Amino acid sequence: MIPRLKELYSKQIQVDLKNQFGLKNILMVPKIHKVVINMGLGVDGNDSKILKSCEEDLGKITGQKPVTTKFKKSISNFKTRKNTNAGLKVTLRKDKMYEFIDRMVNIALPRIKDFRGLPTKGFDKFGNYTFGVKEHIIFPEVNFDKVEKIRGLDISIIILSKNKDHSLELLKKFNFPFKNERSN
Repeated sequence: MIPRLKELYSKQIQVDLKNQFGLKNILMVPKIHKVVINMGLGVDGNDSKILKSCEEDLGKITGQKPVTTKFKKSISNFKTRKNTNAGLKVTLRKDKMYEFIDRMVNIALPRIKDFRGLPTKGFDKFGNYTFGVKEHIIFPEVNFDKVEKIRGLDISIIILSKNKDHSLELLKKFNFPFKNERSN
């Protein structure tokens, strides 16, 4: 079964963006390439029990087994040692990526307390969008009673596009709740 957002993108959003930007070819239209979800653990990464519970939570959220990331350098101020566990990361592509974005936009983000929208400042010069979520328990897959400590997530959406404006329009078509820019 084709994910709902993937079908919407191929049938409607691609054509709309092609006409809106006056592009000659459908392949020039911005497209989401992958989604990377990162959970930094810091000092807690050395504790195997905490690492295992975070791995289970991130696995439930994404539907895919996370990879354990390691520190590349030893930094005494941050109490880190080279090659010790730093956090967890998952890279989603194709159908799982569209399913995750659909659940995140329609179910998880509205559950954030005092949510006023995502900032539009998260775009880099290539058009990729990155934002952070302070509580991983906003996803309904995570059982709130079994969570020992609430952790944050960094979500990066890698977009193949010409510039920031094209990426922003693509995400708006996917119903991303961005903050309204006020002019003073």
